Amino acid sequence: MYACAKFVTSPSVLRGGSRVLARPVSVCVFNRPEARTEQAALLPVSEASLLNVSRCFQTSAVSRDIDTAAKFIGAGAATVGVAGSGAGIGTVFGSLIIGYARNPSLKQQLFSYAILGFALSEAMGLFCLMVAFLILFAM
Repeated sequence: MYACAKFVTSPSVLRGGSRVLARPVSVCVFNRPEARTEQAALLPVSEASLLNVSRCFQTSAVSRDIDTAAKFIGAGAATVGVAGSGAGIGTVFGSLIIGYARNPSLKQQLFSYAILGFALSEAMGLFCLMVAFLILFAM
């Protein structure tokens, strides 16, 4: 029992095992076979065999697909605000027409308020679009 514990806690085994456990699983998927043979040639024999054993468990391809799908769903949900921007712009100019029909003498003041409302509504739509692009390309 003491000999087994001494073997398991030897520094070389701990270094090799911790190096394998510290690497992300995605490294297993994206490493080329020639890169793996170069890594195995640089490691001592016991660590190289331990490294090859740990590479048989790979789940990153599925995880990457789920992450990509989540990006597309998030970007699609973020672009819903652009439709709200269009509705807001329509409401602003509809109200401009109604206000001008009620009191034509306030044409200039109503038009300046309408342009301000248009700019704010359009800015919200552009912010939604910017968030969608950030989700797609920055994450």
